[in-house]
Amino acid sequence: MQTHDSWTTLGSAISLKEELLQNGSLKEILLSEKRILLSFVDEQFGAIDARCNHMGAPLVKGKVKNSGVECPWHYWQFDLKNGKSLNNSFQPLASCGGAVASYPLKIENGDLFIQLEAPIERIKPTYNPGPAVGREPQRSPGKIRVLGLSTTAMDKNHPRFSTSENLLKSTLQALQTEGQVETQFLALSDLNFRACEGFYSKSEKACTWPCSITKMDPQDQMVQVYEALVHWADVVLVGTPIRWGAASSLYYKMAERLNAVQNQITLRDRVLIKNKVAAFVITGGQDNIQAVAGQMLTFFGELGFTSPPFPFVAHSLGWSSEDMERNTDYVRQSSGLHEQTVALAKRSIQLSQQLLGSETLKSL
Repeated sequence: MQTHDSWTTLGSAISLKEELLQNGSLKEILLSEKRILLSFVDEQFGAIDARCNHMGAPLVKGKVKNSGVECPWHYWQFDLKNGKSLNNSFQPLASCGGAVASYPLKIENGDLFIQLEAPIERIKPTYNPGPAVGREPQRSPGKIRVLGLSTTAMDKNHPRFSTSENLLKSTLQALQTEGQVETQFLALSDLNFRACEGFYSKSEKACTWPCSITKMDPQDQMVQVYEALVHWADVVLVGTPIRWGAASSLYYKMAERLNAVQNQITLRDRVLIKNKVAAFVITGGQDNIQAVAGQMLTFFGELGFTSPPFPFVAHSLGWSSEDMERNTDYVRQSSGLHEQTVALAKRSIQLSQQLLGSETLKSL
């Protein structure tokens, strides 16, 4: 390569055109320590920064769409000639991608030249302003905070009786009546949030905190779960039905999106969940309680939660006694189950007090 008056030759324009067309119209080149994405689309060359504005994904592995390139990790799109963000259905915020740097090109005497000294500068991206959830976790003073988290799936317009949800609500009511703690109830069925889209499967760095879906989609209500688990709650009581020997589908949908929390440990040795307690309420018409409890204990433990002795309350009629009408009546009327769930909550609160420490508690 040669440089003439701030212009650097990249070689024969015809040869580069043929090479690009044979390789998906994109090529990454390294010039003066700058990674540049060279393209040939719509009979025009383009040169932009080779890394996505968001998390630095290699755009050369992306897809050419119309006059732009789509990031292989999170689908952000950039114009291949000027580097500007291209709005699409995945990005409700029209300008969230900002702009990556772009570089002037010219063809002279059959050679393609690039000017590196005067790029159109990168414009930093903007995100959904909602996820202040990404702030550093810091417990504010106050009473022990207990969250009841229901993972039962149901139609919002036609709600049904949920045994696990009933136990959660009655326990929170009992705790609230005593007045020693703050309580909050959160039902996943009331929230509208997208399933995990497997960014981690592309690159561990593509799984971000906050989740990239939350950062780019103002309608993503998974932010309420993040806010409650990472920032608000000291104790989390998670309720689930048993569905074919496993926790509910909504539980797993939530769990996959919580990979954004756990992955901070992998990437940055950053633990977002500290000194928090998780316990579980598991009910169903079929058995497999221990397997469901085992999965939940393992998963929440990997997030950073601690569990109390005897960490779950469970109820099942068993495989051969699947009488769901009788099952719901039994749970509704069982003083024993309700008392056991309150006792579980109190064990969890006691453990939370120990984890927070005596000095912290004096200020509560």
